[in-house]
Amino acid sequence: MAAPPVVHLVLAHLLVALFGMGSWAAVNGIWVELPVVVKDLPEGWSLPSYLSVLVALGNLGLLVVTLWGRLASGKGERTRIRAVQALNVMGTALLAPLWHSLAPVAGHPHSVAFLTLTLILALACCASNVTFLPFLSHLSPPFLRSFFLGQGLSALLPCMLALAQGVGRLECPPASNSTQGVPHYFPERFSATSFFWALTVLLVTSAAAFHGLLLLLPSLPPPSVPTRSSSSSLQVGAPRAGPEGGDGQEEVLPLQEPLSPAAGTTPSPNPKAHGLLSARSGCLLGLLAVTNALTNGVLPAVQSFSCLPYGRLAYHLAVVLGSTANPLACFLAMGVLCRSLAVLAALSLLGVLFGTYLMTLAVLSPCPPLVGTSVGVVLVVVSWVLCLGLFSYVKVAASSLLHGGGRQALLAAGVAIQVGSLLGAVAMFPPTSVYHVFRSGEDCLVVCGP
Repeated sequence: MAAPPVVHLVLAHLLVALFGMGSWAAVNGIWVELPVVVKDLPEGWSLPSYLSVLVALGNLGLLVVTLWGRLASGKGERTRIRAVQALNVMGTALLAPLWHSLAPVAGHPHSVAFLTLTLILALACCASNVTFLPFLSHLSPPFLRSFFLGQGLSALLPCMLALAQGVGRLECPPASNSTQGVPHYFPERFSATSFFWALTVLLVTSAAAFHGLLLLLPSLPPPSVPTRSSSSSLQVGAPRAGPEGGDGQEEVLPLQEPLSPAAGTTPSPNPKAHGLLSARSGCLLGLLAVTNALTNGVLPAVQSFSCLPYGRLAYHLAVVLGSTANPLACFLAMGVLCRSLAVLAALSLLGVLFGTYLMTLAVLSPCPPLVGTSVGVVLVVVSWVLCLGLFSYVKVAASSLLHGGGRQALLAAGVAIQVGSLLGAVAMFPPTSVYHVFRSGEDCLVVCGP
């Protein structure tokens, strides 16, 4: 089979990225819109705690997908993907007109519609990790990096939309007579309803990209399957031997796929490529679980505590540039993919060091070191960018190496990602919402001495 035109490959990578964008855009959008909706909902700033619990309950989506696969084995993975996308689109479309609707519960008004729709969207987003990833086993490894790039956009685009909306804009009047002025909050440029409609458009675009990808799929080369050799045996993520027996390398051009085997030859799959219980693949799954526990559970819970003492500018820069670090790490993995488990572990350890610094700032909030200085702002923003960038690269690299194990390996990767995220969120709920270990300052109020 001849190599497909470059235009087809570029279009396929774009569609895969848009497809990945729809995985977590709904929940990420709700998170960034919280400063707006809490003004009108009776739960107030207790709403983030409710949201954390609902996202944790969303992991029941894993059980739903598992039962679906067992009870309706005749239905393919494409049907499950369409169901997840339909839930995302309908959930956000209903959220736009109904988010502020209240209903009495135990004699008190509560935002039942908002919380119910958030749970539905959490179920869909959690299920996406174990439905979207296995589908990519039908494509060659570089498309997996495009998918993770799209997942990065699922955090970046809602964040950029919230910034365009003007979330959290305020002005601190000058203090007089040793009394701090009352902060003046500017109104948003458009409403939460408009925000959720825009989010719905993003999810519709993602669903359309999946259907476009299905139309383009027959013209794309199948994933290369390693052949057995008498001189060497391959494992998941091991460097491949070249056609002449030389050392394997990642593709020179990330968008250019290798030619598929000649017609009439059927490559025999390597049994070790599917050995998910091997030490190497177990370590890769462990890295995925740990990095996602930190990036999806632990660190987001303390981001505001670590950044806001340095000012709202530092917070917005950390959020925006941190979200940008994910797609940039995916671009880097497209050109330079690390296959060494030791190097990936070292990069993870470096990310943990940055994460420890950020956790220390959060514990010391509202008076962390270097507060009120430009150096402090630079350090906290750079630490967030490098921490999220390192973990993003490790996640993409580990998932790409597991791609060699086929659909089951990618399914295991999706489960590891979701289990790690759940454990991180559960671990942070008591210190943030029950014991209140972290303290935040107040806008326009200086509580730290010189």
